[in-house]
Amino acid sequence: MTITGASGRPRDPEVDRRITEAAVALFGRAGWAGFNLEAVARAAGVGKASIYLRWRTKELLLAEALGSGLLDVADTDSGTLRGDLVELAHQLLALYMGPSRQAALRMAAEAPTIPEVAQRWDALRESQALAARAIVRRGIRRGEIPAGTSVTLLLDTLCGGVVMHVSSTPAHLQERLAADLDDYAERLVDFLMRAVLTTS
Repeated sequence: MTITGASGRPRDPEVDRRITEAAVALFGRAGWAGFNLEAVARAAGVGKASIYLRWRTKELLLAEALGSGLLDVADTDSGTLRGDLVELAHQLLALYMGPSRQAALRMAAEAPTIPEVAQRWDALRESQALAARAIVRRGIRRGEIPAGTSVTLLLDTLCGGVVMHVSSTPAHLQERLAADLDDYAERLVDFLMRAVLTTS
């Protein structure tokens, strides 16, 4: 998604990158209440006019910045449901533990109050849901889990587990958490697989 506030002047990709990265970082730190173009311009090292040449409003800037700065969850097919769910967990952990971590977490709480950002958040959630559901339904078709398995409950548990694990870890344990992500993804998926196969 590319939204511009003026035409006729070529956009410098490097300036765009600095502005959008600064916007994502500021939203992550201060939320929508503390988001303003003056602070974005200072952090990006540009004049406020440079922002207005590209985006008409701070809502449009933030929507595009989040669109380019947050990772989408992609469908993946490793050949096994376990492998696909582990990769899905890795992608979610990258979203919520990466450079845009705070912005991603804030999106869930604040996006509905910002119309342009709400659209981006809805699109992100829809892409996540479609990719994740495709993974589980493939596993059902391959006979790896029972046909009666609730796709919704399985994915709610996986995605909710990732978000809770990241958001509830204290700041002084974040480094340890980052080092343990691969192991956590596998343990979470193995726990889910055992639960599904035991209760179905």
